[in-house]
Amino acid sequence: MYDTEPRTADGKVLWHFTMSLDGFVAGPGHAMDWMAGLSNRPGLIDEYVRTTGAVLGGRDGWDLAVASGGRTYGGAWEGPVFVLTHHPEDATPADGVTFLDCGPAEAVRIGLEAAGGKNLEVLSPSIGRQLLDLGLIDEIDLHLAPVLLGDGIRLYDNPGATPIRLHRVGEGDPVSEVNVRYRPQPRAAVRT
Repeated sequence: MYDTEPRTADGKVLWHFTMSLDGFVAGPGHAMDWMAGLSNRPGLIDEYVRTTGAVLGGRDGWDLAVASGGRTYGGAWEGPVFVLTHHPEDATPADGVTFLDCGPAEAVRIGLEAAGGKNLEVLSPSIGRQLLDLGLIDEIDLHLAPVLLGDGIRLYDNPGATPIRLHRVGEGDPVSEVNVRYRPQPRAAVRT
């Protein structure tokens, strides 16, 4: 079935996230604890480690990653990381991380050059939105998690914008809906 086939392609600007069913990629304050206990298809992380040449993220995500000791793909991937920020002077430095104070299109140019023919992964909702508006996103790869967060950081938050139509990569009708079906887990009994 094509839903489980690898869909990354070398040399792309790839906007990549695990997202809750209600459209959030992080909880309030960029919290990521909601992802604990989730699983993904076998080989997914290895696929991204193999096809990612560089990462482009934003300052809020970087600051959180530094505070939590987080590393891309749990440390399985190593390569150049670019953090787009208007205030590089007060960012926490790290080996392999370059802070960019430029426009998003220039950040993509720099990131793709550093990626050496592999993918530039965009791991920021706000930068991804800007790149999408500029026509610089080649693919969006989403992993829908069976979670409803209700609040947090949305993948795409652009009130009043014209809808952006997407075409699914793979076999079948590229504009058909994607069907997911879940049953809520029972909540713990509420005590009064």
